[in-house]
Amino acid sequence: MSEGAHSQDRSAAAWAVLADVLDPEVPALSVCDLGIVRSLRWPSEPEGPLEVTLTPTYSGCPATEVISESVRAALVDAGFGPVQVRLQRSPAWTTDWISAAGRAKLRAYGIAPPQDTTGPGCAVSGLSAAPQPIHLMARDIPCPRCDSPRTERLSAFGSTACKSLYRCLACREPFEYFKPL
Repeated sequence: MSEGAHSQDRSAAAWAVLADVLDPEVPALSVCDLGIVRSLRWPSEPEGPLEVTLTPTYSGCPATEVISESVRAALVDAGFGPVQVRLQRSPAWTTDWISAAGRAKLRAYGIAPPQDTTGPGCAVSGLSAAPQPIHLMARDIPCPRCDSPRTERLSAFGSTACKSLYRCLACREPFEYFKPL
């Protein structure tokens, strides 16, 4: 096997490990579904650490430390150690980076996903070509249970700062909405 093919196999295996590292606040999503894993950089020297770059969902996210440690531990346990996790806050994370699979998982988990659907998911390679406006008051948020757009916001904040609390006027069920950023 050539050096390049071996490196591609190792990279694919490392990304597969990361696809199983769950977000502690929304355990239906992996760090790859969220699009917070920016890159993997293999060491140039044999004993150097694998460098993983993460972009937190927002700078004050209380789960950042837990996510960093979970990523490091998962890669070390899978034989990719040593691992160094680096945080990159610019460009800032956006909900556009949530993968299509991640949006479907949010809906199945009972959380309405952000309405933009341009997310590349794992291995973010660039920014969305067309920036989308952020609306302070989301409109026509479909219920993740019955898909009715007849919903109302009950609170600007849900169980975490990145979610709002809504209620469906059709099925009467409450649900959270993952705010677009």
